Parts: sequence; C-alpha cells; structure tokens
Amino acid sequence: MRRFRPFSFLGSGFSRVGARVRESIFLKVYITLLACLAAVAMASAIYWSSSMDRDKLDWRKRFEHFVGRMVPLNNNPAELRQMVERLGEALDTDIGLYGIDGMLIASSGKAPPQVGGRDGAMQIRLRDGRVLVVGLDPFGGGSRKRVLPYLLLIATVVGAAGYPVVRNLTRRLEQLRTGVEKFGSGSLSARVPVRGGDEIAIVAKSFNAAAARIEQLVNAHRSLLANASHELRSPLARLRMAVDLHGEGVTDQRQEIVTNLKEIDELVEEILLASRLDHVGKLEKTERLDLTALVAEECARHGVEAAGQVTEVNGDAKLLRRLVRNLLLNAGRHGRPPVEAEVQADGKLVRLSVRDHGDGLPKGEETRVFEAFYRPSGRSEASGGWGLGLALVKQIAELHGGNVRYEAPADGGARFVIELPRAV
Repeated sequence: MRRFRPFSFLGSGFSRVGARVRESIFLKVYITLLACLAAVAMASAIYWSSSMDRDKLDWRKRFEHFVGRMVPLNNNPAELRQMVERLGEALDTDIGLYGIDGMLIASSGKAPPQVGGRDGAMQIRLRDGRVLVVGLDPFGGGSRKRVLPYLLLIATVVGAAGYPVVRNLTRRLEQLRTGVEKFGSGSLSARVPVRGGDEIAIVAKSFNAAAARIEQLVNAHRSLLANASHELRSPLARLRMAVDLHGEGVTDQRQEIVTNLKEIDELVEEILLASRLDHVGKLEKTERLDLTALVAEECARHGVEAAGQVTEVNGDAKLLRRLVRNLLLNAGRHGRPPVEAEVQADGKLVRLSVRDHGDGLPKGEETRVFEAFYRPSGRSEASGGWGLGLALVKQIAELHGGNVRYEAPADGGARFVIELPRAV
C-alpha cells in the first residue's frame, strides 16, 4: 500500500538497489563455482590424458618388444602352443598367433581374429612377419573411459558441498533485498537481521542505522505537520467568530474574509486527515456499503447527475464520502459542466468514474495530478493548484485495496476512475 511520504525519493532509490540484487545472486555465485570446477576438471583431464598417452606409447613399445622376443622363431607347434598358453595365462586374456599367410598357428582360449577383431584387441607384428593378436589391449582406452566418471564424481561432491555454503551467503543477501524493498514501499519500521561480522553484516548494520534515522525524521515531520495543523484551527475559529461579531451586514470585504477563512479551514482539515491516514496506515472500521447510493447522495448535494447499478463494497463510509466529494469538487473547480458520475460492477471490481468537460490535463502529467499540492505546468501562483484533494482520493482508494487513474476521453474533458474490490 502506497502512502503520502515526504521521503518517497529514498524509497525509489532503495527499490532500484533491491532490483539489482533480485537478479539471482545465488545462481550467479553457484554457477560461477561450478564453472570454475568444470574448468579445473577439464584442464586436469587434458593434462592426465596427454600424460597417459605418452606413457602408454612408451610402455606399448616396450611390451611389443618384450613379447616379440619371447616368441621363438622356429615353427615347432608344441613349443609355440606352450608359449602362447603361458602368455595368455599371464595376461589373463585370449591370444592367437597367426602366420604370414594369415592362418592360425597357436592360440590360448578363444583366439581373436586377426582382421576385423573385437574392440580393444592388440596386434603385435613379429620380426619374421607373423602376427600375435592379444584379446585385451592393456594400454587401450579402458583407463581413459574411467577418467570421466571419476571427474563427474568429484564435480558432484564439490557441487553438493558448495551448495549450502553459497545458499547461506545468498540467503542473507535476499533478506537484505527484502528489507530494502519493504522500506522502499513505505514500511519505515522494516529492518534486516544482522548475523556474523563479514561485509554483508556490515551492510545490514548500515542499512538498519540509516532506516532508523529516516524513520525518526519522517515521524518527526508527521508529528510537526499534525500538531501545526491542529494548532491552526484555534485562531481560525477565533477569526471567524470575530468576523461574525463585527456586524450583521454583508459587505464584499466581509464575504471575502469568510470565503478565505473557509478555504483555509478546509485545507487544514485535509492536512489533518492526510496526516492521520498516513500515520494509521489502515482502515479503523469497515462496513458493507451500497456505493451507488453513497455516490447518489453526494451528487445530489453538488447538483451532479449520477448513474449506475446497485453495487456494494466493504469500507469506511466517512472516508468514501470524502473520496466522492473530493472528486466532485475537483471536477467543479478545474473542469466545466456537465459533470457526470457513474458506478459499474465489473466482475470482482467496482468502478466509479467522475467526468467533466473541461480542458483536461497536459500530456505527461496524468500521474502527477495525484501528488499533494500539484500545479499544472504553466499555471500561475495566483490561480492556485489542486491542493490535497486528489492526493487524499488516491490515499483513501489504496487504503480500501483499490486504485485511481486519470483518463482523457476522446471527445475532450477529464475522467477520474476509481477501482475498488467488490463486496462478496
């Protein structure tokens, strides 16, 4: 709920800070951690792979040389079969020895084929042209295939261990963001928890100190405004009594004084009401009301035509009457007749519109008209401004859970539309 605040510019600044923090610091920090981990894992894998390739090439040459020397150069079938069987038992794999013509000479277990062999088989060409096929390459890709699961395991463990640390850090930032947003939206009592002694805790302490100081200044300003307005009523009442006692006759000077006193009295009353609503911040009492009947009564007092269907809302009758009255007075003072008021029901909303046929507002000032003491661009001091009338309309509408906006009809004039929740 937005209220009339003299330090609203501070709220917008804090809201912008909250918007920046809202861009998911947790995801940024956690993804950065995982990206660094992935870079380290990739660099380790490349280094490990290149080192293993060099070592495998060196050991493969030694292995081929060793096995080549073990196989005898003669063609004694018994001796060749005995050597191949022993080599197969030592390596725990299938082995086949093929001649120059491609025929199988000896084997251990199920001899792997020489051409189109199974994956991972190792072929060693001997000095005399024969080929020894080993079923399992001890220097093949098996070790490399085990590297990826190992790196994934490390990444999973580190990611799981880093999650609570990063989450705890960013949760405190989110709490700081929430406190800033609450303060910026008008809740001047909002504070953020302070935990630890790091930079985040220091920022939280600084924010709490600044928020406390601003709340103190705003409360002092509200108190001064309310007390000054209240004190003004006594001399105004005495002035009016003195004018009444001065004489019974009506003169132009006396009528001017009475008119000015009435205007000042109304302004003081509006200042007091705005200050009270801003201080209380909620409706003191609510009841079920026929908004159409309430609008019709106020329109009858001001000679304005009212139309609409029977529609009920929950709210404060006195404040809603002030809302309607201010809209009608605003249309009479700053617009031109005829002034029209209409109440319509639209689903869960009730829409109240008050239209006049004046010049409307300058383009670009549709929202500024609801500021306190708004004066259109180019308007002189002597012609006056809008005072607190529309600012109170906005304040009362928001206290009832609604909103107000300005519309410029196509055929000219000005229309103010109030939307309130419909009574269930």
